[in-house]
Amino acid sequence: METDLQAVSPWWWLLAGILGTLALVAGLRWWQQLRELDSRTAARRRPPEGQATPAAGSAPAPPAGAGLSGWSPVAEATAGQRVTDPLTGLGTRLMLEDQLASAVLRAEARQRRLGLLYIDIDGFKPVNDSFGHGVGDALLREVGRRLSEHGRSTDTVARLGGDEFLVLLDGDPDAGAAALVAERVRASLERPYMLAGREVRVSCSVGIVLYPDHGPRARLIARADAAMLAAKRAGGNMHCFYEPGMDHDAEAAVELQRDLRTALETGQGLSLHYQPKIDSASGQIAGVEALLRWQHPQRGAVSPVVFIPVAERFGLIGALGQWVIDEAARQIQAWRGAGLSMRVAINVSVHQLRQPDLVDRVGEILARHGVPPDLITFELTESAAMEDPSATLRIFERLAVTGVALSIDDFGTGYSSLSYLRKLPASQIKIDRSFVQDLGSQSDARAIVKAVIKLSHALGLEVVAEGVETVAQQDILKQLGCDQMQGFLFARPMPATHLQLWALSDEVPANRPTFRDSVFNADEIDPPSHPLPGRVTR
Repeated sequence: METDLQAVSPWWWLLAGILGTLALVAGLRWWQQLRELDSRTAARRRPPEGQATPAAGSAPAPPAGAGLSGWSPVAEATAGQRVTDPLTGLGTRLMLEDQLASAVLRAEARQRRLGLLYIDIDGFKPVNDSFGHGVGDALLREVGRRLSEHGRSTDTVARLGGDEFLVLLDGDPDAGAAALVAERVRASLERPYMLAGREVRVSCSVGIVLYPDHGPRARLIARADAAMLAAKRAGGNMHCFYEPGMDHDAEAAVELQRDLRTALETGQGLSLHYQPKIDSASGQIAGVEALLRWQHPQRGAVSPVVFIPVAERFGLIGALGQWVIDEAARQIQAWRGAGLSMRVAINVSVHQLRQPDLVDRVGEILARHGVPPDLITFELTESAAMEDPSATLRIFERLAVTGVALSIDDFGTGYSSLSYLRKLPASQIKIDRSFVQDLGSQSDARAIVKAVIKLSHALGLEVVAEGVETVAQQDILKQLGCDQMQGFLFARPMPATHLQLWALSDEVPANRPTFRDSVFNADEIDPPSHPLPGRVTR
């Protein structure tokens, strides 16, 4: 027995030696790969020969005219492959993706984890819209500075664009460590900001993913985005870890904005439907409201409630509003050629009001299509008008000079100052549907509508009631002296060709009790209203 053990023992030692040698070779190979990776990363970061290296901690000044709407990671990457955000001095998405690729290789070699935080500022839009882009930019710079303060030397902070940031956590974080960093980030960003002599407060929603727990490198940013959106939907000001199934919405939003961008570029799938406004006294059509529709090539009809927020998030809302104005002007001229002079109301979003060249664009469109300006009415919601009353007044005055009419939409839902309302060069007020719907059942709604009509008439303003669905509502509005009515009682939104046939017929729409069963009632059921170019009215 002892002889057998002595014979076997050398073999065990030989096997152990071979395994040890293999382990040593593997370790040396990993070490060599890491050195090569670090060399490539350093080479990518090294400035070209003759270019000065920026001082530590300095942030490059933004180029002239580079505001929130004029900069994006994609555009920056295309123009010179830069990796520094000109507004905050942080890295861009391009730089972070490069760092993420390197960090993943290191994590695989060392069997360690990575963390990724996707941060979106809650309440940034009201700050940007109310106080202007200058204050919004200052807020983003301060957010970037605070995020950099909390980052360790091994972490990477980047700005994606708009009010979205990414933080890459290197150093083997587990779920608890990542959650702790998210809590610290939220606490830091909640502290008050002093901007242009104003105290501003915001919060943030944070989505968290861990590598390799939550999938491959190529899916990490999208899944962190999906987790952030889940935190946003839950009320904001919280963090949320990614869970399977969350990324479906994020992927769908990216695909939808791509298809919407294509529709804008090609003009295919987008159209305007028109809902008539009926003169209360005569029952004749007094005008129409243009409402945006999108027929997706695969999904069919996409509700404005779905695609307008996507357009807003991905920076397409300005182009979309511009398309609506241009198409409405084209259709007005086409109707005129057929012997129909129709005034068209167009919803204008607060984003369009912030465009410095809005008035020039409107003038160019009117001139190109040869449309008399008095055939166009721009509608702006009361809440949007009151976000920055002084700026709204300036824009309204410039638009009024072009000859177009102006209307305050959804009146009664905001907090209008009567002094500003009196100064606005508006010619029309639209009573919000919520008051119209309660006319027959609630006395306070009737009292409010009566007061609004009397006040508007005293100021020389025309009154339109939207959302009229019953004969009882119609009768009450007539008794109260409402000038125009709009709603499903008369017609749903319809294509331009249908409206032309109806408007040029001999029958009076308001006196046709069977009209709701006609071909013009075949348009899709409208979703709830939305205060942007795709807003749907009843």
